[in-house]
Amino acid sequence: MKAIAPGKLILSGEHAVVYDRPAIAMAVDRSAQSVIIPEGVEDQVAFNLQDLKLEESFTVRALRELKNRLMKNYRLFLEGQLGIRDVLYKPVELFQFAFITILDGLHLKVANGVKINLHSNIPIGCGMGSSAATVLSVLRGIGHYFRVEFRPEWYLAYSLEAENLQHGHASGVDSYISMNGGCARFQKGEARQLPLPRMPMHLVHTGIPETTTGECVEHVRRQFEHSAIWNDFEAVTNALEQALSRNNLREIQGVIRENHRLLSEIGVVPQKVRGFIADVEKWGAAAKVCGAGAVGGDKGGMVLVCSKESPKELCDRYGYSLISVRGEPLGARIVG
Repeated sequence: MKAIAPGKLILSGEHAVVYDRPAIAMAVDRSAQSVIIPEGVEDQVAFNLQDLKLEESFTVRALRELKNRLMKNYRLFLEGQLGIRDVLYKPVELFQFAFITILDGLHLKVANGVKINLHSNIPIGCGMGSSAATVLSVLRGIGHYFRVEFRPEWYLAYSLEAENLQHGHASGVDSYISMNGGCARFQKGEARQLPLPRMPMHLVHTGIPETTTGECVEHVRRQFEHSAIWNDFEAVTNALEQALSRNNLREIQGVIRENHRLLSEIGVVPQKVRGFIADVEKWGAAAKVCGAGAVGGDKGGMVLVCSKESPKELCDRYGYSLISVRGEPLGARIVG
């Protein structure tokens, strides 16, 4: 039995969405998948992260102990006694937490052994929602495996609980887009579907940031939580929605340039990435980071370039790689 869930791109509203301002995000045709099979001994759960060549097995009791530890760590984070990077000891714990959370939340029992094979072609740690997609593929797969009635609000709630462990104060946009697919305007936990954008776009991988999404969010929070700059972010998102509805490339590019300037102002665009985007603008196009960006180092994750022409030559000059993506209309689902 296989479940898949797509990754995402935030077109506008990074960071602002945390402060109840709108964001526009879309699902892309990169996905995480969970293949769940009966295997092993009674009360045993195995997690096989194929991309990392890592496999671990736990009893349900051990997973509950892990869940308690992670929830304690998260409380310490909320109290300011622990950094968000220290809530999880290793990435696989996020998916183990998701499993035991839905198991206990829906009062399910593991009568026989279960093995969960995880695989993803979503770049990790680059603002494309890889963790939310993987968590949702696990949740959706486990629900189907145990023949539980599918209720999207359950899966969104469990996904958000897991996402908080990694991002601190997750907005919910990653989980919503991966759950539902397509494109949406997201604000205060509510979403309104939008048509998938038709603008020409290219995705540039500038490297995995040295700082996590959670660390970026906390850094920005300390300096800008009560700033009026979020009004400017909201205006940009509103302008982008209108430009997208008209499919006006020049107008879209102008809004993206302004979005980039705002992201630079809050300090989440590394200097090297700013140089790349400046060259993109000289070239007559527009670009911005997609996701949290970075508050340290020279790598900023994914950069969205809005242009009819491919920026390959410019990417080669900077040592960046181009990634091909398209909009994905479908969200988390069972495929086999």
